[in-house]
Amino acid sequence: MTDWTTADIPSLSGKTAVVTGATGGLGYETALALAGAGAIVILTGRNDAKGLRAIEGICNRFPNALIAYEHLDLASLASVADFARRFAAGNEQLDLLVNNAGVMALPKRQQTEDGFEMQLGINYFGHYALTARLLPQLRRARAARIVNLSSLAHRSGAINFDDLQSKHSYRPWRAYCQSKLAMLMFSLELQRHSDAAGWGVMSLAAHPGYARTDLIPNGPGANTLSWRVGRLLQPYISQSATEGALPTLFAATSPAAEPGGYYGPNWFYELKGPPVPAKIMPQAKDFAAAAMLWDVSTTLTGVSFDEIVAAA
Repeated sequence: MTDWTTADIPSLSGKTAVVTGATGGLGYETALALAGAGAIVILTGRNDAKGLRAIEGICNRFPNALIAYEHLDLASLASVADFARRFAAGNEQLDLLVNNAGVMALPKRQQTEDGFEMQLGINYFGHYALTARLLPQLRRARAARIVNLSSLAHRSGAINFDDLQSKHSYRPWRAYCQSKLAMLMFSLELQRHSDAAGWGVMSLAAHPGYARTDLIPNGPGANTLSWRVGRLLQPYISQSATEGALPTLFAATSPAAEPGGYYGPNWFYELKGPPVPAKIMPQAKDFAAAAMLWDVSTTLTGVSFDEIVAAA
């Protein structure tokens, strides 16, 4: 397992995958590898021009790739619902959902159109609602998997139920850490719900370590002193987006991946290297907090897993 690469991905012929945030970075590399293994891959994103360029890039690499692009804005619950309706109209089942899209450390507090703090809204609430709405198609697949992207940042995270939307006190990094902790807690809680209700889907999580993507250089921390120091150290402590996608791909495709598993790089502090089981901090294992977060998410998004399953 410690030398696992994309060459170890089994044939995915006949399987359908949805990857959020797939127009660049980790999402693009994930979609590229899945398409190369024969999957039918639906790339999603907010920038349609970038989506078309991503399709072109994958087709240049794999001329016979079965891929499509669909608009999906995770900052809009209406967009999530619209995408889910379009997907259900054209697809009986879904074998793999990779909840990859995200934003990082926005310098000023912003809100989604539904009133959520932007990082929590895009990184977590949008994916929560998307997963729930696609659950009927996931349940119709044989051994479907859901992979949620967390981060090393979850280690510093805490779910502040008293100020979940950071309305009273907003700090960019703290809000980001909370959102990535929420994604890991959601992944673990989703597996517990699947086991208890017999949904038959595997829920897993992954993180890329320190991957060189546009998330940091195009973000608010660019050109700060810490960013410039990080740039000098990058060759030693980071890895490419292609390598950073390996934990996600392992969770998504490997027969050795376990339900409720969390995977990341194997090097020091899980910064880089081939995928292995990753460290889960105690706050992510707080079952009571995870159950509360699930209930709060249902209330705030107006999307209920149980109601969707009952109506399917």
